[in-house]
Amino acid sequence: MKRIGVVLVLCSLVSGCVEGSARTTSGDDGTPTVPAGCREVPAAVSSEKVTLLTDLAEAFNATEPTFDGQCVAITIYRVASGRAAKLLAEGWPTEGSAPPPVLWSPASGAWGALVNHRLELAGTDPIANDSRRIMLTPLVLAMPKPMAEAMGWPEADIGWSDILALAQDPEGWGAFGHPEWGPFRLGKTNPNFSTSGLSATIATFYAATGKTAGLTLDDVGSASVGAFVRGVESATVHYGDTTLTFLDNMLKEDLAGRPLSYASAAAVEEVSIIAYNRGDPADTGAEDLTPPNVPLVAIYPKEGTVFSDNPAFVLDAPWVDDISRRAAEAFRSFVVDDPEIQARVLEFGFRPGNPAVAVGDPISPANGLNPSQPETELQVPDPAVLAALVDGWETYRKTARVIMVIDVSGSMGDLGGEGFSKLDLAKQAVAASLDQFKSEDEVGLWVFSTSLDGDRDYLQLVPPAPLQQTKIQIRSSVDSLIADGGTGLYDSTRAAVQAVRDGFDQTKINAVILLTDGKCDDDPPGCELEPLLRFLSSSERDVVRVFPVAYGADANIAELQAIADATSARLYKATDPLTIEEVFEQVVSNF
Repeated sequence: MKRIGVVLVLCSLVSGCVEGSARTTSGDDGTPTVPAGCREVPAAVSSEKVTLLTDLAEAFNATEPTFDGQCVAITIYRVASGRAAKLLAEGWPTEGSAPPPVLWSPASGAWGALVNHRLELAGTDPIANDSRRIMLTPLVLAMPKPMAEAMGWPEADIGWSDILALAQDPEGWGAFGHPEWGPFRLGKTNPNFSTSGLSATIATFYAATGKTAGLTLDDVGSASVGAFVRGVESATVHYGDTTLTFLDNMLKEDLAGRPLSYASAAAVEEVSIIAYNRGDPADTGAEDLTPPNVPLVAIYPKEGTVFSDNPAFVLDAPWVDDISRRAAEAFRSFVVDDPEIQARVLEFGFRPGNPAVAVGDPISPANGLNPSQPETELQVPDPAVLAALVDGWETYRKTARVIMVIDVSGSMGDLGGEGFSKLDLAKQAVAASLDQFKSEDEVGLWVFSTSLDGDRDYLQLVPPAPLQQTKIQIRSSVDSLIADGGTGLYDSTRAAVQAVRDGFDQTKINAVILLTDGKCDDDPPGCELEPLLRFLSSSERDVVRVFPVAYGADANIAELQAIADATSARLYKATDPLTIEEVFEQVVSNF
């Protein structure tokens, strides 16, 4: 992972400016720099609170904290919750990423439980033990207001059991008098990567049992529970590593006059609804925003829900010494104990972690939210049960039917880093990604450059079939790839999508993964973008989603973004070829 530093502001919104104080600033490469003589105390923080904690770290550092005469400076690094959990469980690299953290703040304490369980399985002591909540936001079902009203919102109690019934009803929304809305479609992220996906998976397992606490391994392995979870998952549009994909696509469809066409609901955190209804699903704070024509409202599942409690763990890790620990504890107390600071979390759409601070605007009916909900908080399962739950989800999740289309044009032979060509690095990424699919997923492999098969720029190497049948063949085919020719991007994309449409399966996620390091350079009309986009968006029912990967510095971001938008998918960027394995892992999280 690229090491990402956060620029810390010079004047704190909490404490004002202090002349001559030890401040953490940003170097030319974007990483934090620490004043001479001060010790860096790194914090790995999930994205939703980077802005807040960046400001608060500056305020804390402005007090010139010292411990045993040692000056310290808190530095904030943006690291996704699932990614940080993986690194902590497998061994945090000392190079090429954020430094090993002293303080870790994922979106949910469930990630800490998973880390500890994985370490214990490996014979290592747990490290995520000491935590306090910074701020809260519950998991909700974000639904376009007309759809929620059709189900009885805001008076009716609605939950996962109602979602299951609607997902399995052959009439779809016709059961509520709106056949024009089609089947129920759920947006839900992958629990291996996303906090909302993990919380939603926990909630569906609980809903299947009728419990609110004490989920057991027997519950997770129950056939009836599995049937309930599988039924909910069957309504999924696709998965992914971030809810922003769903919210972005919902807003684009809304502003295009199709507010109810992409997803009927998305499992997201409450805070995301505030940002969406402002017209800023990424919560950038930008001005001149266009709000949606149809706002989202929050369904608080009647069975109970899980809070993203944004804990701050001071890690019991080998790299954490006494001074660093005390500095991290002091910073955490600074954030949690001061009521004025805690009131600031409301500015970001969160509920205060300090129970002495009241919940208020913007968590209000005006934003489609209910500050008195949820009535029931679900207990995070024990670590072993939580791990089994995530493993069980792999069995119950919706199956995929995917063609991977790989660019083998001449430029893929250029060096990508560390002595490897771009194609070599892509081969490693594709081979590694196969382990993320389940054996029932249908996976095929195509390649493209120019004139690979007569006049055609593309060649099918392995037709889509259950991975248990194609895995060895795909690995062998990938190993033998060579780079040559031009970039026949558009006709190859069109042909792959048509091939998936020809075998379209309504019970599966039907998609194309498109990896390319360049732009279309075939002779016109082969490189006319508008006809391709019309073709990609021509089917409202049998939608084949195209997930492009912009690979290397020369990839045409604009055209690949347009291709992703045309199918309501998402563009992934690996402009640094050395990141392709990590990025490809994110792409495959959609399945």
